[in-house]
Amino acid sequence: MDKDQIVKKLNEVIQAELPDIEEDVNLNASITQEYGVNSVSLIRLIVALEEKFDISFTDYELALSEYESFSDLVAVITEKLG
Repeated sequence: MDKDQIVKKLNEVIQAELPDIEEDVNLNASITQEYGVNSVSLIRLIVALEEKFDISFTDYELALSEYESFSDLVAVITEKLG
């Protein structure tokens, strides 16, 4: 799966799990400042991503501090799929 496909699926999951975000996200914007993501919404998002991509995140990877932007999530997903 290439990066464009991962980004497309990530946007689908974001739209489903974070309904306040109505447009495609800026991958490099701060997820906390720009999009208001908190630790609870991040965990909801990660659970949905695990199902969508058939991957698993470690407990360490559930920390909000691990993700400055959605591009960080793309990198983790890419690594797990590779």
